[in-house]
Amino acid sequence: QVQLQESGPGLVKPSQTLSLTCTVSGASIPTGYYYWSWIRQPPGKALEWMGAIASRGSTYYSPSLKSRTSISRDTSKNQFTLQLNSVTPEDTAVYYCARDLGLITTGQATGRKWGQGTQVTVSS
Repeated sequence: QVQLQESGPGLVKPSQTLSLTCTVSGASIPTGYYYWSWIRQPPGKALEWMGAIASRGSTYYSPSLKSRTSISRDTSKNQFTLQLNSVTPEDTAVYYCARDLGLITTGQATGRKWGQGTQVTVSS
């Protein structure tokens, strides 16, 4: 059974880059036809899909975040990463990594396998 675990700093200063890693077990990222996604939930707001990397390696981003977001993978470690540049306090959120059966650009999705989430606060 696939399991996902987010890791990274819990506190980032404004204007810096937020970097998170998702470690996958029970499945191989480049195998199959899956999409490995990042989703976030700011306090009091809805879930927001940020972007994804496909098993074949193609990347997809939310138009609202595309200019600041980069998703990559390290197949030797079975990990994929999120980088969000030039963060502001509005980027404070719980960040989730997930596996999708297709390219699903909504916060909620049927069949989505979630990590437990990690809190990231942007503050000086």
